[in-house]
Amino acid sequence: MSNNVAEHARSVYTAVSDAARGSTPQELYARSWVRCVNDYGLDPTRSLDPRTVSAEDLRIRTERLGELVPCGKLEMANLYQQLADSQSAVVLTDSDGVVVCLVGDPGFTRAAARHGMVEGAIWSEEEQGTNGMGTCLKERSPIVIHRAQHFLARNTNLTCTAAPIFDSQGNLAAVLDLSSQSRLAQQHSTVLVSMAAQMIENRTFLAEHKQAYIVRFHSRPEFVYTLHEGELAMSAEGKVIAANRGALFQLGFGGHDEIVGADVGTLFNTSLPDLISRCVKSSFHPVPLYGARQGSRFFAVAQQPARLVQPFRDAVERHAARRSATGSTQVLDNRLQDLEFGDERMASNVRCAMRVLNRNIPILLIGETGSGKEVFSKAMHAASSRAGGPFVAVNCASIPDTLIESELFGYKSGAFTGASREGRRGKIIQANGGTLFLDEIGDMPLHLQARLLRVLEEREVVPLGSEMPIPVNVQLISATHRNLQDMLASGEFREDLYYRLQGISITLPPLRVRKDKPQLIERALGDECESGRVVRIDAAAMRVLENYAWPGNLRQLRNVIRTALALCDSDQITVKDLPAELLLGVECQIPPNQSVAAPADSGLNSLESAEREALLQVLERHRWNITSLAQELDTSRNTIYRKMKRLNIDTVNRDRNEP
Repeated sequence: MSNNVAEHARSVYTAVSDAARGSTPQELYARSWVRCVNDYGLDPTRSLDPRTVSAEDLRIRTERLGELVPCGKLEMANLYQQLADSQSAVVLTDSDGVVVCLVGDPGFTRAAARHGMVEGAIWSEEEQGTNGMGTCLKERSPIVIHRAQHFLARNTNLTCTAAPIFDSQGNLAAVLDLSSQSRLAQQHSTVLVSMAAQMIENRTFLAEHKQAYIVRFHSRPEFVYTLHEGELAMSAEGKVIAANRGALFQLGFGGHDEIVGADVGTLFNTSLPDLISRCVKSSFHPVPLYGARQGSRFFAVAQQPARLVQPFRDAVERHAARRSATGSTQVLDNRLQDLEFGDERMASNVRCAMRVLNRNIPILLIGETGSGKEVFSKAMHAASSRAGGPFVAVNCASIPDTLIESELFGYKSGAFTGASREGRRGKIIQANGGTLFLDEIGDMPLHLQARLLRVLEEREVVPLGSEMPIPVNVQLISATHRNLQDMLASGEFREDLYYRLQGISITLPPLRVRKDKPQLIERALGDECESGRVVRIDAAAMRVLENYAWPGNLRQLRNVIRTALALCDSDQITVKDLPAELLLGVECQIPPNQSVAAPADSGLNSLESAEREALLQVLERHRWNITSLAQELDTSRNTIYRKMKRLNIDTVNRDRNEP
């Protein structure tokens, strides 16, 4: 027995002896050591390889996990690419600790195999003592077992980071583990592994409930469609079939038994048909709704089962193909023309777009975030002869650098460890015959800009791991909110690619300077209103909307209108239905060409009077507690006091509820 092995064994038995004398171990690994000696009768000096199950048993276990395995393999490959560590492997085990999948560098996986880390090996705590996979199954939470924290001396050159994976009924289904020979405990690895495990849970949830109605939601709209979202699977009657952990957390439930079988109306202030209808109208952007239990605001997207969605998509494609075959594009052209209502710059943009349609000229859209670049590109696609083909959008800023190459160009079967057995078509090939929309093109890594340029020049794609080029025919539309000229000067963007993308540039004006702002507000109201509901905006509220700065542009406008409609309890949106932060951020300078009569008794113009009324209502709601209001608006108390003074709000009672 080597000195290192003997020293490790002494550390283990010392911790176990201390526990026997009543000293409860504080460290997770030490508690596991106690279990290994007292409950399992294991010896830390044992050097036998782990037991393995038969090939047939492994096949049965893999099939039992169902959709979790293919979903897991995808995220394991993504995680391994993010780490780019040749001395690590990503491992997936079932709930018994049996390894069902392993992704890693061939050199390291051969070394790991000498430790018994192979598919079919049993890495439960009962078999292998304290280790990432087995101890995670016991603790049911993310853990790190670093080198000498392992129970068996033979495993003390490994660092294992593991996270549990739960099924849609809350049962522990699997463990995702990252094993490495690194001497340093990598803190970021815990975060990455936990995120990957959550992503596997969510992907598996959606894959297993394709035939159910799915509701995805979060208290913040930007977190819908991310790993943080809550997910509910529902029957056609609106009853909950299953829920992920995010849904339980968001709604405040302690377990699945509390939510399964519940009606959607007991969770939110809506019905399932109404929610689906609103989501269809919003093009599946998150719509606001309120929790029925505590009144919390959420943003949600509801989707129909695949069996109902696909026939609809097929019908749309057949209809588009017939229109393309007959050359009838007049109705589709209106979709592009409807993007402006009298603003000269937008009218010029539409005329310019119409002139270059169907001429295979690359188009570069420039505009602030939320100014409608993707909407404009979709309208161009719909008005073109390619309307019957696919429209494929890629956000270059949202895809990790390590994944964007495979996302754009695709890959061949076996291109890298963990790649899908069938390979994958990239976004460019998916867009063949249609339109490829590259959003935030300024955020594309430099090394991929060269590959994209080659695709545009040669009109063919070579997937990763392949030598055979695939011809492609796409209309390219790019978009950015960044100044590409400055990026050219600093070397952040390739000059040759810039001039290849810029067949023609179209700059979309921000909402705050558009002359057709009232018409855009009315259009947003009409689009967001539920079927059959007629709502108008009163004059005071319209003045607030027209004079607000709109830093989030059209996207922010739609969210504000949705919120106002949800808050409005009549057929008229008033100032009190608008978000408080909108009122405090309004620009109070009336345009020079706008004649506004000020009320004689207050000395305020009509916009200021509306703002005063809104602020009074907000103050009453907070019972004149300025601290509470400042916290809600994320501003300072002095800002609110200055606003009150300017609007002639009596401050006699303002401090009566101050802490």
